[in-house]
Amino acid sequence: MANGVRIGIAGAGLGGVAAAGLLERAGFDVVLFDQAPAFSRLGAGIQFGPNVLKILAHLDGLDKKLEAISCLPDYWVSRKWDDGSVMAKIPLNAERERYGAPYITIHRGDLHQAMLDCISPERVRWGHKLVDFVDNGRDVTLSFENGKTETVDILVGADGINSCVREKIFGVSEAVYTGWIAHRAIIPGAAAKSLGADVNAKWWSDDRHIVCYYLDRNEDEFYLVTGEPAEWTSRAGQLPSSQDALREAFKGFHPLVQGYIDATDVVTKWPLKTRAPLPVWYQGRTVLMGDSCHPMKPHMAQGAAMAVEDAAVLARCLKELGTKDLDHTFRAYDEARKERATKVQSISNANTWLRQPEDPYWCYGDNVYDLAIG
Repeated sequence: MANGVRIGIAGAGLGGVAAAGLLERAGFDVVLFDQAPAFSRLGAGIQFGPNVLKILAHLDGLDKKLEAISCLPDYWVSRKWDDGSVMAKIPLNAERERYGAPYITIHRGDLHQAMLDCISPERVRWGHKLVDFVDNGRDVTLSFENGKTETVDILVGADGINSCVREKIFGVSEAVYTGWIAHRAIIPGAAAKSLGADVNAKWWSDDRHIVCYYLDRNEDEFYLVTGEPAEWTSRAGQLPSSQDALREAFKGFHPLVQGYIDATDVVTKWPLKTRAPLPVWYQGRTVLMGDSCHPMKPHMAQGAAMAVEDAAVLARCLKELGTKDLDHTFRAYDEARKERATKVQSISNANTWLRQPEDPYWCYGDNVYDLAIG
């Protein structure tokens, strides 16, 4: 039963969808707005660790549904770029009991669809790009590019690195290009198997890397995603690339990597951007989460994970601390999340995660439902 508090969420990415599902189950009247005209199977691969699966268990057992369709790598393997020697072999599902949940790799579109299926369809408003909002202290009026307006009691900005919500609070500024791009491609799983591919591996040189893993339980699709220094002058968020560009960028890498590249067809590239940490994640009746307040390079595979953790902690704060004193509730959320999200942002941007043997339990073993708030 809805408690009468209407929460609008700008952005139906993974973090926004998680927030909508968790807030709906906490009794709030949630509306989710997104600029896309409809859902589409966008993106490519994504990894979700046990820290996220523990949260998705609260969405009607979504963790079990995802486990049934995802690849479940036992280990993360870091390999040297040229000879393939093992630099680190980190247990993932090989230590599932210790982490308390599985580690999955999956196509982002399949994950997104499964998460959307956990939300009442009438709560999602496609074709609603937020362009402005006014917080009068009692409620928030939202204005959309399509000319429509909506009024909510609380606005959650889950609208990404170029967040309209963040810009309204902190002013307009350009995201910072890191000097790195990422290429990505999907090759047939059969081709990867014929080459003798690792289930989940990252090949490192001094200044670039390529990450490779399967996207489904049957290992029908195999994903390649890179990180490499390059110029980027386009304002586009993604551009077509080519097999030849991949070959040039990874010239001299191990023959197995060359085999992956030879099997590619459609190749795209996008710029890796970030922003400096914000001093605070909220103002008035408006609060930020995910890439809108702590975007990061994808080198820990924890960007979306941090957004889902934000969603869970925000839902807990709103339910347990209430909405009468939003400054107190949002401050508790900010204080509960900022240190961990900033730590992950820093390590991810540095691109050092799991390059050498280390214990990732502090990240994967975390459970936001054990966190004291308030």
